[in-house]
Amino acid sequence: MIRGFREEFWRHFDFSLFGAVILAIAFGVAMIRSAIAGNEILEGLVQRQIIFASLGFVVIMIVAIIDYHYWAALIRQIYFVIMVFLVILYIIGGERFGAARWLETGLISIQPTELAKIVVILALATYFSRNLESLRNISWLMKSILIAAGLAIWIFLQPNLSNVIVIMVLWGFLAWISGLKLKQLGLLALFALIVIVIGFQFLESYQQDRVTGFFFSDANTTYGAQYNVDQALIALGSGGLLGKGYGHGTQTQLRFLKVRHTDFIFSVIAEEFGLVGAIFVLILIAFIIYRCLHAAWRANDPFGALIAYGVAFLIFFQGAVNIAVNLNLIPVTGLPLPFISYGGSGLLSLMLGIGLVESIILRQKTLEL
Repeated sequence: MIRGFREEFWRHFDFSLFGAVILAIAFGVAMIRSAIAGNEILEGLVQRQIIFASLGFVVIMIVAIIDYHYWAALIRQIYFVIMVFLVILYIIGGERFGAARWLETGLISIQPTELAKIVVILALATYFSRNLESLRNISWLMKSILIAAGLAIWIFLQPNLSNVIVIMVLWGFLAWISGLKLKQLGLLALFALIVIVIGFQFLESYQQDRVTGFFFSDANTTYGAQYNVDQALIALGSGGLLGKGYGHGTQTQLRFLKVRHTDFIFSVIAEEFGLVGAIFVLILIAFIIYRCLHAAWRANDPFGALIAYGVAFLIFFQGAVNIAVNLNLIPVTGLPLPFISYGGSGLLSLMLGIGLVESIILRQKTLEL
């Protein structure tokens, strides 16, 4: 029985997806090492990322073995636990860069917000799959919005506007996949835009500075978010076709480029490996997204399909936003480049998502025990 399970498990396991994730993480660790070279304060980050990645591989395997349908039965309890963590974070969380986003345990810092995005995917997938026959009316719509907003409100209070946007965009995408008309989604997006414009004056000062700096940038600015973007653009442009070589990027190694191991790691890649390196990363992330979408297309049921769609869209949206920030196409958001940027909680959460996708793939054909 156990032998049969093992054979079926490895036969249907998506090694191409798993391999692409390993390659992306390994490349990310190498780029983090280059980005923080010579910085004694940050030198431990490479080891931490490797530890989190190792834990993530264990998570992928464990979650892949577990039938993804079990998560639907446990989602209320999981949702409640995450909400409790977010409330605790709001009350006593460690503050960095003007926001309380980390729970300090003494050994590591945990960011519940990252896990909350996967929980929202599971909660919305459960709701939408159980209400496929329901009318797409106000009641159906409001219940789904409340599921996303129940966690998003606590993330907003940190404050962490960028991840609130991620969660609400995830909601919009999954609602559209589940039958919400584009016209209705467009009206909701317009309403959200109006709310953002009206509420702009109530945002934190650093959030306002990111937006005003984007639209009214000063070429002589020597600090702040726009300075980082300017340095990122210099790094991107100076890399040329093949780059300056690993560990030889001037903007990176001379530390003109700030937060280079997180928000602006794409610029580090472009500076040291050029256009070829940047395209390599784009293809790698696109392939991971494609495999997640492929799992959604072949899923046995709507619940599995919605989970895979949600994970694919999360990776796509965060990757697209991060790269757009590096190219100065949108204001700075603080969202990492999936699997590449430093961040233990974010990496573990994405690998949990990959584990869910692998579980869906394995059950496209029921495992024979």
